[in-house]
Parts: sequence; C-alpha cells; structure tokens
Amino acid sequence: MSSTRLEAPPRAEKTTGPSNGRAATAAQADVGAAAYQAFWLLRIGFTVAPILFGVDKFFNWTVHWPDYLAGWINSIVPGSGQDFMYVVGAIEIVAGLLVAIAPRIGAFVVAGWLAGIVINLLTNNAPQYYDIALRDFGLMLGALTLGRLALAVVPARRSGALPGRPW
Repeated sequence: MSSTRLEAPPRAEKTTGPSNGRAATAAQADVGAAAYQAFWLLRIGFTVAPILFGVDKFFNWTVHWPDYLAGWINSIVPGSGQDFMYVVGAIEIVAGLLVAIAPRIGAFVVAGWLAGIVINLLTNNAPQYYDIALRDFGLMLGALTLGRLALAVVPARRSGALPGRPW
C-alpha cells in the first residue's frame, strides 16, 4: 500500500537583512515619511485644539467650564471659578501657539497641562468625569507622542534630511 504523506513547503530561511539595500532603504523611507506625516498631523491638532478650547473658556460656548473645576482647586485659587477659567483659557491659547512655534517644547507643555486636567477631573465629583479624564489621558499620550516625534523630526528637517512640508 502506498501512503500519502503531506509535506510542508520548505521554509525560507531567515536572513539578517534584505538581499539588496534598496528594499531596506525603501522601507526606512516609508517609515520616515509616515512618522513625518504623523508629526504634522499631531502638530496641527495640538495647535488648533488648545487655542479653540482656550478661546471657549472666555465665552462658555460649548459648556459651562467652571462646572468641571474640582472644589479643592476652586477653594485655593483667588476669585471665582470663571475667573480661574479666564487664566486657564489664556494658558491654553499660549500652549497651542507654543506647539505651533516650538513643538519640541510645546508638546510637553500641553502634555503636562493635560495631566493636570486629568487630576482635576479625577478629583471632581468622582466618578462623574472619569470618561472625560480617560479621553484627556489619551490626548496626553498623543501630546507625548508629538513631543517624541518633534525631538527627532525638527533636527532632521533642519539638517535637510526631511523636506519642509510632508506633502
């Protein structure tokens, strides 16, 4: 009797690198282009969003911002909650402009600001604002990512390794 035996096709052996340098260079260029585009997307987002939210602190168009202020913060700052929101709005506008002008600094300023917002929300009528705190935690991670990308992209762009614009 004959037996039927299934054999797996031979596996390709792992190599330490591509067989030619063109594939590695193309892959590195793709990763570099994607990182550069992600940097610009995050930079634009973290410029526009803080400026818009900062302006809204003066007018309360989207929400009544003093409602989000933890009681313990309201008790240690001078003035009313709305007075403090004016200061918050000004800081957010400046942080957004800082991201636009100096993303290697501004991204970390925005991340620190978002960390403070998360702490405020976690201590304000728990657990009422946990969902917003989680969203702002995600935004903080995005700002940290922008900061890390800025530390690599800005010097590369200045040296001429990257174009001035990603498009």
